[in-house]
Amino acid sequence: MTVTRALPGMRTAPALRPAIVALMAFFTVVDLFATQAILPMLAAAYGVTPSAMGMAVNACTLGMAAAGLATALFGDRIDRRAGVTASLALLAVPTFLLALAPGLEVFTALRVLQGLCMSTAFALTLAWLGERGSGGTHFAAYVTGNVASNLVGRLAAATVSEGFGLAGNFVLFAALNLAGAALAWTMMRGHPAPASAGPAAPPWRRLGRLCTVPVLSAFGIGFCILFAFIGVFTYVNFVLVAPPLGLGMMSVGLVYLVFLPSIVLTPLAGGFAARRGVRPALWTGLGVAAAGLPLLLGPVLWEVLLGMVLAGAGTFFAQATATGFVSRAARDRAAASGVYLAAYFSGGLAGSAALGPVFDRFGWPAAVAGVGVALALAAILGFNLRTSEKTGRP
Repeated sequence: MTVTRALPGMRTAPALRPAIVALMAFFTVVDLFATQAILPMLAAAYGVTPSAMGMAVNACTLGMAAAGLATALFGDRIDRRAGVTASLALLAVPTFLLALAPGLEVFTALRVLQGLCMSTAFALTLAWLGERGSGGTHFAAYVTGNVASNLVGRLAAATVSEGFGLAGNFVLFAALNLAGAALAWTMMRGHPAPASAGPAAPPWRRLGRLCTVPVLSAFGIGFCILFAFIGVFTYVNFVLVAPPLGLGMMSVGLVYLVFLPSIVLTPLAGGFAARRGVRPALWTGLGVAAAGLPLLLGPVLWEVLLGMVLAGAGTFFAQATATGFVSRAARDRAAASGVYLAAYFSGGLAGSAALGPVFDRFGWPAAVAGVGVALALAAILGFNLRTSEKTGRP
């Protein structure tokens, strides 16, 4: 039975706290993947190849990796509430400017800036949860909000872009960024935990505390998970709009209802890991994702959609498991959260960079094979996920 612990810094009914945590995650990363739903429209607008547009859209992962590492090194000096609020308020600036981007270079730079803001808010919120002794339920809720942002963000992007153009889409998302800042300022009240209990440790010492085989393996798993996710959900958009499927942009947006099962299943990851162990939970998620890969190559829509359901549900379940493990296994939670995010989003950038040219040159089956390799590597690293003797089962 999973126990939902109280969050002393959140003034709301205990039963609502997981929902509020999920909503905070939604507003933090809603910009991250929403733009993938309109990739074909963007590629046509800028006159570039799928891999070039995919790299530009996923350039935010570069900013997210850099900010995650910076937060790992210096996050103990940042007030959680102020840091999250400021990051989300600043996020609205590059989001709005995307509506005016004159070329691919400016578009890419603005996506990097978005990533810097999103990752800072993401890492500080994870540290805030960890410092308050949040159980696996709250971390799973945060990942669930991430899942919801994938679904709602993509639906909104496809729908708004179809009706109001690309500029209208980015104006809407800038407004969502400001709503997230207001939510963080309102909900992260109470008795803020100090960023550090004593004098700040030197950055190299903080990183050194993370150099254990289980924690480093979890970072590698995070890298592989987003590598696989980006590989599927970036380039499948071009498959959906091309023959024989030939979907329109509105239909592509509706396709992302495939994330609905993930919203239901991801919150179960914390309880599953507590009952069965971290490794079985991780392998279950990765196995579900791998089962979806052959279906992605099917010639009919229902097969591709089922493959997307399994790939999404499996990778999000695995991510929730790995995120919760890092928060418990690392001695320095703030540093661990930042480095995990740096590894995770570096995997997204690597997935776009490696699989984009593969998709352009060799096609969708080769890109899906690359995703399979990433999932297999994550499963191998999972053998190293064990806790200390004091914390119990692996």
